Amino acid sequence: MSVFRDTIAVCRMIKIEHSVFALPFAFTGAFLAARTVSPITGAAEWSAPGWRVLLPLTIAMIAVRSFAMAYNRLADLDIDSVNPRTQGRPLVTGELSVEFTKRFLLVCALVFTTACAALNTTCLLLSPVALAWSAFYSHTKRFTQFCHFVLGTVLGLAPVAGWLAVSPHHLGYAAVLLFFAVSLWVAGFDILYACQDAEFDSRQGLFSVPAVQGVPRALFTSSWTHASAAMIFPMVGYFGGMGILYLAISLIVGGILVWEHKLITPGDLSRVNVAFFTLNGVIAVFVFLGAWADLRLGSPWLPFR
Repeated sequence: MSVFRDTIAVCRMIKIEHSVFALPFAFTGAFLAARTVSPITGAAEWSAPGWRVLLPLTIAMIAVRSFAMAYNRLADLDIDSVNPRTQGRPLVTGELSVEFTKRFLLVCALVFTTACAALNTTCLLLSPVALAWSAFYSHTKRFTQFCHFVLGTVLGLAPVAGWLAVSPHHLGYAAVLLFFAVSLWVAGFDILYACQDAEFDSRQGLFSVPAVQGVPRALFTSSWTHASAAMIFPMVGYFGGMGILYLAISLIVGGILVWEHKLITPGDLSRVNVAFFTLNGVIAVFVFLGAWADLRLGSPWLPFR
């Protein structure tokens, strides 16, 4: 029973269900990289990456995300201990010890590095950078309002990692655009999530957009950040060789983002969790399924392309 309880506590600590945010984008990057153009006929050719790519990519993404979350909980232990919203977290309650968490971090780092080595040399060489950047985010809210955007870039690396897992020597425009789209998308919903702690963060001297600028301006900033992401997602389809099917999905994603902001007002933050997890989980899955279906079926782009 102790092992079972520890496992549940670890899953709660790293919020394993939030893997739905990054993993679909890693797969999207890998699937986009698998599209090639025949040098003879000029026709586009695509086949899904095999399990030798997708399996270590999945392991790597889960490992690095678990590393980032566990490091965040360790770095924020002093803050979480006095925040009423976070006092039930396993490290605060003592369900998990600091020493256990440090060992967990080491295991995650080793698993991540091994999975990267199984992919290719480029991924292996970049693995320390990914680990360092994912850890750095946890300290940024102590000195900059751009902490939300730093977190965005951490998840924004997911499609880049997926692309490099398939094509380690060439990074396409689609992967770069998807990096920016995901980074802005994550930053936008992290600002929304931080609105819950605006007063607490302000008292603690922490730098989040809601704490520094107030909730109304934070919601405004989040809306424009999401608007920027919504404009980039269709561009990914154009440069990724996708067509009308993906374009339709990307427009639906834009609509979901609008709906997300309709759920939250400065005077009512009760539906933040619905906006944060449910709708954003749908967006991540929709983008991946839209890309997969479009690449699989080969739908045409607009006539003027």
